[in-house]
Amino acid sequence: MAGRRCASRAWLPVVLLLTALVGCGGRTAPDTAKADVQRVLDRRAAAVLDRDETAFRATGVAAGAGAGLANLRAVPLAAWSYRLDGLSRSGDSATARAELRYRIAGYDAAPVTADRALKLARNGGTWRVTSDEPSGKGGDQLWDEGTVTAVRGEHSLVLGVGQSGARLRSFAGLADRAVPAVSGAWGADWSRHVVVLVPASLEGMAGLLGSPASGYRGIAAVTTGEAGGSAQAPADRIIVNPDAYGVLGNLGKQVVLTHETTHVATRAHTTAATPLWLSEGYADWAGYRGSGRTPRQVAPELERAVAAGQVPAALPDDGDFGFTADAGALARAYEGGWMACRLIADRWGEVRLNEFYRAVGDHGKRAGAVEAALRDVLRTTPEEFTRLWRQYLVGQLG
Repeated sequence: MAGRRCASRAWLPVVLLLTALVGCGGRTAPDTAKADVQRVLDRRAAAVLDRDETAFRATGVAAGAGAGLANLRAVPLAAWSYRLDGLSRSGDSATARAELRYRIAGYDAAPVTADRALKLARNGGTWRVTSDEPSGKGGDQLWDEGTVTAVRGEHSLVLGVGQSGARLRSFAGLADRAVPAVSGAWGADWSRHVVVLVPASLEGMAGLLGSPASGYRGIAAVTTGEAGGSAQAPADRIIVNPDAYGVLGNLGKQVVLTHETTHVATRAHTTAATPLWLSEGYADWAGYRGSGRTPRQVAPELERAVAAGQVPAALPDDGDFGFTADAGALARAYEGGWMACRLIADRWGEVRLNEFYRAVGDHGKRAGAVEAALRDVLRTTPEEFTRLWRQYLVGQLG
């Protein structure tokens, strides 16, 4: 009995100690991985802004991970940051989902955002980036495709990959002529500067847009941006297809850049209420304004249709502007929108055309927008306007 009492007393402290240890272990130690990774991303962002290659390499594996700081060194950045949205980890490996936010100095009123997927590895208790790539449906950033070269114009910033300085300067010249031309048509209530991105190829353009290259073959340029954006919305980007753009003549190149610059200028008044015949037609109208080109020169597909007695019964529908549509049908859609805007400018005047555009976009929703603007600005009806447009096609192209 005495032996048993002695054994019992001997185990008591051990049991109490084990209980205490279990109690401590029951409260899971906080996982600091997310905070640690966010700190790494913060240091990486600071290194990008400071152009500090040593600090940048310290946040990554090998030469700095991914495209590297050298690819975007020429981009004039005012801000660059990552916001960690999610982290999946397995031991010393992790995948982070983050939102990249950056601003180009002098051009972006608010941050441009891009979803990124970053892979990381932990060594010696420190997380480092092993890759930094586009995530989800988002497209590339230009520096994902190679080293960026920058050329500044009077009203433009041209950023290119795989392009000569001379070619980028030619784009800056075209953009610098486009900006005052658009202001002359639309007015001065916009930023009056543009950012032009010139990738190395059609495939590079498609990568920036996050879409298959087949959808943009033959399309010289597109403009990305926030429809209906406020004055604080990020600046638009004019993205060039160097393959299609390169085969254009001098006038064609200027018209394209002026067309795309018009989208930048009108963006705040281009909303879900704006039909494509108006937004694309107006951009073409501004692009050809003052060029001296006649309707027969600008609208050859519609001219052929009118000559064959196939005058369109209605203004182009949004679906007619799909890039994968038949080339002739797509051309007729653009030409029909241009002729509609030209009709308004000829019959009611350029001031009324601008008022009409703003009234449609400011309506906010598609239903009733065009009808209300026709009534309030042009004092006409959809039926009468369509009749006048068809008559105009025959008169100008017949």
